[in-house]
Amino acid sequence: MERQLDTLRRQGVIETWHDRRIGAGHDFGHEIDHHLEEADIILLLVSSDFLSSDYCQDVELQRAMERNADGTATVIPVILRECLWQRAPFGRLQATPTNGRAVTQ
Repeated sequence: MERQLDTLRRQGVIETWHDRRIGAGHDFGHEIDHHLEEADIILLLVSSDFLSSDYCQDVELQRAMERNADGTATVIPVILRECLWQRAPFGRLQATPTNGRAVTQ
């Protein structure tokens, strides 16, 4: 995903971040919370792994949806692999690719 967005990053249009950038010795939860609060756009990279992660569902997704509801961020579900995402809390949001089909299709 980052490679797809790299042109925009190089032009200074966007900044990207993901949890694999958290360095050794840093507080994982604090770093995620900080970046989740700072983001204007939050991409949900949806797969069965994402849906089965308690941390993703109970912490990250809950806060992302709160920010989407209050208008301080936009949440965009990106369906990576076919899974049962339509009944998830973000299931009412317009997903990408078109028609909510998985990128792998």
